[in-house]
Parts: sequence; structure tokens; C-alpha cells
Amino acid sequence: MEKRLLNSPQQTDENNDSVIAEMFLNHALIEFRREVLRKEIDLSLQERNKEAFLKLSEELKKIS
Repeated sequence: MEKRLLNSPQQTDENNDSVIAEMFLNHALIEFRREVLRKEIDLSLQERNKEAFLKLSEELKKIS
């Protein structure tokens, strides 16, 4: 049975990898949501839907 210390380099590397992967995924999800919101805002402008435009614009501001 192999003994490992709690603060062993291997565990730190695994934790760092998990944090980096989570940050990357969060960034990708935010960028995807921004793109979807921009398309929905464009559509609301084409449809002259002021209510949708204001709501979507506010949501975009919050995540930007």
C-alpha cells in the first residue's frame, strides 16, 4: 500500500489541473452565453421588440 502525504506534489498537480479545467469550462460557457445573447438581441432588434431587447441587454451587461 502506497502512502501519500496530504500536500504531496501529485495531489497539488491534480488539484491545479481540476481548477484550470473548471476555469476553462466556465469561460467557455460564459462566452457561449454571450454569443447566444448577442444573437437574441439582434433578433429582438429586427423584430422591434423593445421589452426583449432591454431584458437581454441587461443580462448581457451582468455577465460581461
